[in-house]
Amino acid sequence: MTETWLLIFALAAATFTVRLSGYLLGRRVPEHGPWARGLQALPGCLILSLVTYLLMQGGPLEWAAGAASLTIALATRSLPLTMAGGIAAICLLRAYF
Repeated sequence: MTETWLLIFALAAATFTVRLSGYLLGRRVPEHGPWARGLQALPGCLILSLVTYLLMQGGPLEWAAGAASLTIALATRSLPLTMAGGIAAICLLRAYF
């Protein structure tokens, strides 16, 4: 029982440390310049790399859902709608084909 509580407290301390360090380091990130531009582009790059990897591993259904997502993205320029449309497309395609 003591080891369990020790583990719980250690994990809580680790979580707190990670969150506090993220806050402290986040305040030191520059708001302008090349680092700021790189960090602003990072979420889009991560999403694009994940989608590319999944498309390379997928088959025709995944490619059709990717095409539907691309169409939605170009038409709406909305990330939430694009993601929702892509998820709906792959769900429908997998359910009926």
